[in-house]
Amino acid sequence: METADLKRQLKEQIIHFLNLTTVKPEDIKDDEPLFGEGLGLDSIDSIELIVLLSREYGINIQDPKEGRKILSDINTMVDFIEKNRTK
Repeated sequence: METADLKRQLKEQIIHFLNLTTVKPEDIKDDEPLFGEGLGLDSIDSIELIVLLSREYGINIQDPKEGRKILSDINTMVDFIEKNRTK
């Protein structure tokens, strides 16, 4: 899968998994922070994103510090998925 396609798919999955009914994939910038002032996600959302990575890509994140780095933005998540996916 091309990186651009994976980014689009991941944005769609985030919207679906987190039930972000007012957000469209094109609203999420690749380098925009997902937490805080960016997309505005919180710690509960981070747990959902970790579940998403496990369920959809076979990636398990055990270390919370590593998780914070990986989940910082779409670019970082896609890079991690491309290097670590098992599905």
